[in-house]
Amino acid sequence: MTSNAERAAILVRALRAGIEGNARTIEDVCTDDVRAWTPALSTASRAELMTELERRDDVFSDIELEVAPLEVSGDYACVEWSVTMTHTGPLTLAEGMTLDPTGTSVWLNGVTIAEFRDDRICSLRQYWDELGVFEQLGLLPREPLVD
Repeated sequence: MTSNAERAAILVRALRAGIEGNARTIEDVCTDDVRAWTPALSTASRAELMTELERRDDVFSDIELEVAPLEVSGDYACVEWSVTMTHTGPLTLAEGMTLDPTGTSVWLNGVTIAEFRDDRICSLRQYWDELGVFEQLGLLPREPLVD
């Protein structure tokens, strides 16, 4: 049986592989039928997940990931994470609109929860504030912190 620390380490490997586009690691750590959901995608297999990762463009670069594994039990691992990145490529928006690179440094915080079958991830759920990224890029007005 895989320990909590080992599951957390596997999840961190998967997160880094997603950022780096490392398909080999995704193959190693995920089951064939892995399901994944984020605010930006939903997949029902490892093949679909890998296709989505291959579609990633170069919208952001200089990506720095920090993770903090959380203590959980059973067949789950959970990490909180922070990422900083620079907007260096065109971002395709709804209805074919494109935001040209701004050079803006963007940060966001999120959580990823993974369910395991033996020592491989069979389900991933990831949560972050997608509108916060749009706000930092100047696509939405910033809300005041205090009135």
